[in-house]
Amino acid sequence: MPVLILFASIEGQTRKIAQFIEETVRSAGHDPTIVDVSDKMADVTFDGFDTVILAAPVHERRHPPNFEVLLTASRADLEARRTLMISVSLGAAFPKLMGEAQEYMDEMKMRTGLKPNAEALVAGAVRPSSYGYYETEVLRHAILRHQTIDPRTQECEFTDWDALGRVVTRFLSADK
Repeated sequence: MPVLILFASIEGQTRKIAQFIEETVRSAGHDPTIVDVSDKMADVTFDGFDTVILAAPVHERRHPPNFEVLLTASRADLEARRTLMISVSLGAAFPKLMGEAQEYMDEMKMRTGLKPNAEALVAGAVRPSSYGYYETEVLRHAILRHQTIDPRTQECEFTDWDALGRVVTRFLSADK
């Protein structure tokens, strides 16, 4: 079965997640096509695909605007296909922030009209080289305030790869 994987990435973790999804889809015996929609020149076509997996990160409480524009413009195409939406955020790494991570997903669905068949909140990563002073301070004093990670110096990946693999496999094997 052909599977279209559309993703947007800012710091690189969602790209890594999309590549993992691509391998998981291939290992399950399907034919994945992966498209980075962060590239404004990306050619996105839904022809020939009945299944779509979407992945995008949350930064400053929102998914990337160009990703949300794509979802809004492609609403009819997405509604005609089985769709899994994966929202990547640091909030998904911590039980106390899981509700907030779900709010980001819900707000994005309200703004775009997206109605995925399945969705998942996936923990992202801390990448100090990607942050300016403001982003680092928000991470230190809000998201990571009760953690031992210092976003000024420590790179840390929170993605649970086994759980993500199960989500994708379950979605691919679910009845249409």
